[in-house]
Amino acid sequence: MAHPTLDRSLRLRSVVLFGLAYMAPMIVLGTFGVIAEETGGTVPSAYLLALIAMLFTAYSYGKMAAAHPVAGSAYTYVRRTIDSRAGFLVGWATLLDYFFLPMVIWLIGATFLQQGFPSVPFWAWIVGFILLTTVLNIVGIKVADKANFILMAFQLLVVAAFVVLSLRHVIGAGGGGSLFSTAPFVNTATTFATVSAGAGIAAYSFLGFDAVTTLTEETINPRRTMPRAIMLIALIGGAIFAVVTYATQLVHPGGTFDDPSSAAFEIAKTIGADLFAAIFLAGMVVTQFASGIAAQASVSRLLYAMGRDRVLPASVFGYLHPKFRTPIINILICGVAGLIALFLSVTTSTSFINFGAFLAFTSVNICVIVLFFQLRRRGQAPNPAGYLVVPAIGAIVDLWLLVNLDATAKWLGLGWLLLGVLYLIYLTRGFRRPPPEIDDLAADATPDSRSAAEH
Repeated sequence: MAHPTLDRSLRLRSVVLFGLAYMAPMIVLGTFGVIAEETGGTVPSAYLLALIAMLFTAYSYGKMAAAHPVAGSAYTYVRRTIDSRAGFLVGWATLLDYFFLPMVIWLIGATFLQQGFPSVPFWAWIVGFILLTTVLNIVGIKVADKANFILMAFQLLVVAAFVVLSLRHVIGAGGGGSLFSTAPFVNTATTFATVSAGAGIAAYSFLGFDAVTTLTEETINPRRTMPRAIMLIALIGGAIFAVVTYATQLVHPGGTFDDPSSAAFEIAKTIGADLFAAIFLAGMVVTQFASGIAAQASVSRLLYAMGRDRVLPASVFGYLHPKFRTPIINILICGVAGLIALFLSVTTSTSFINFGAFLAFTSVNICVIVLFFQLRRRGQAPNPAGYLVVPAIGAIVDLWLLVNLDATAKWLGLGWLLLGVLYLIYLTRGFRRPPPEIDDLAADATPDSRSAAEH
């Protein structure tokens, strides 16, 4: 009897929506006050700088997704391009981001809901988020796709309403001419150092354009669809961030707030009174729910790729439900891990998820450079600008972001990576043999790479 396979049903629109849901565009308002303080009131500049930086890495992800159109993301790209052991360690580091990000998303959503409904126990919101997203992801990517479309539509409507009400408030206070100002981009307090520091924080909002590569095996015509989707996600997300923060910065110039973490909620009251503040809260909750669906789907596919390659126990992590054709055990494991949120604060939980992301970003850029020389050895002539210059800039930017993470994130990340090294030593019997890999997956690396070069 044939083994079940992932259901290839996603088109460009669906992949882009999953990526945007993972990025959670409305969360830009949740971090607005923090970045405004950091930049002295030039949040849009920070997001534009972060967008430029992320586009280099997004381009590299598109190249590698075309070369290797299978689930696994950075883990698969490094494994096939550089070395299977290095691929395992990148996959292990990426798990730190992917595996715990759903937990953080559910925790933030529950925190918002508790503010609106303090009489409901906090644990009830956490469990509710986990149950709903887990069920949707188990029954299949098509169902999750439809739910995600509805949730993203509502989230974008709230974001659009926030911008419109902000602009109306600005016109009411200072006339139509006040809509056009350079102050949100540069003012007397602006320096490259402050904008760069803000961009380092803003870059976290872009985490998600890479995660859709874990859905490659469920995407129709992935060699064409996935590179386009990755760039569109980064560009659309960056445009939303810039427009929203520009309008918000017009309403509240500068970077001084009573409470930076709730600055956008107070601004929502200013521009739309209590009614819109309630709608804003609903939008924040929907954002977390949609993002949770996408994040749980992504990590379950990464675990599936590692289980299928038998670097994790295949009977557990490489299992697909015969009816739903989804990695049901991985989805459940992710749901159970989300219960850890009951014992953590938002600050603590978010401190350690960025290490793996920036390490993966750096690795994927390096993969494109290595692929350039591999293609040259095969007698092909890949474009040096796309295969050397762009990924080199991306790698430098990502290393800068990695080095500038706070000390807690770096120490936790290095500790997690050390555990991965110890497990790899056990798996390879002291590096005497490569990590296991399924032959039929390795066999298609050469033709896929050739196809990528042709594009």
